Amino acid sequence: MSVPFITYEDGEARLDWLRLTEALAAGHQLPKAEIGDTFLRRGGDTLLSRAAWIDGLGSLVKTATIHPGNAPEGLPTINGAVSLFDDRTGILSAMVDFHLVTKWKTAGDSLLGALRLARRDARGVLIVGAGTVARSLYEAFGAGFPEARFTVWNRTRAKAEALAGHCPGMTVAEDLEAAVRAADIIVSATMATEPVIRGDWLQPGQHLNLIGAYRADMREVDDVALQRGRVFVDSFDTTIGHIGEIAIPLASGAIKRADLLADFYDPEAMTRQSADEITVFKNGGGAHLDLMTSRHILDCFQTG
Repeated sequence: MSVPFITYEDGEARLDWLRLTEALAAGHQLPKAEIGDTFLRRGGDTLLSRAAWIDGLGSLVKTATIHPGNAPEGLPTINGAVSLFDDRTGILSAMVDFHLVTKWKTAGDSLLGALRLARRDARGVLIVGAGTVARSLYEAFGAGFPEARFTVWNRTRAKAEALAGHCPGMTVAEDLEAAVRAADIIVSATMATEPVIRGDWLQPGQHLNLIGAYRADMREVDDVALQRGRVFVDSFDTTIGHIGEIAIPLASGAIKRADLLADFYDPEAMTRQSADEITVFKNGGGAHLDLMTSRHILDCFQTG
């Protein structure tokens, strides 16, 4: 029996951002995922394997290799593979391109959070950071908010200008504080270890969507931002105790566990209550989201 390998090009030709958010929402109606991570290190190199099993959907192992020394040789620093298994038999169902899954999982996760928490009349979208993820956020939020006007800010203006050159209609912000104050939705995807966005800048009715921090020492916003907003996460299991954005203010007492109001497993609680409130969503990722995304990719591949 041949097992399909779904390439990046195969997926890009078939996928749709709104259909993916529907698949992610449906995946969270199934029994809660069992997840596990394994880290192996050799000097500066890392081998990371993330596994998930969702009863009724299947299981997945996503393995990433991070080799910073590849860059001077012109090689990608992050590589990997995704293996998707049948839920009933455990037989390999598909191999899916690592970068395809990562792109659509990451931006789709944040889009689902924004669709649930941002004002429906939101128009001004600020993307903070101009790395690889930023371009997929432009695509995803453009699909979810078709009347959106996009602005990008980056520490290095040249990178922001390069991104804007690939994203029709996007403008480059000169001043981050002014851009934050003017936006309806702020989407942050940086590698910051110290806050770059201040809570004092936030305005009533805004939605703040945080993606970049993924380690225990990383934060993109300060305590005030979390204290002023109603805070939600994609998964309690992959954020609390794992990611500095949440773990550091919990440890210091700046916020309490009760301030984290809901995750995707409680959709009725993950809602905006008023037009004036500030909502904050933390994208923590996790192999369960890779599994939901990969299963959706395979379904789209099989149906054409």
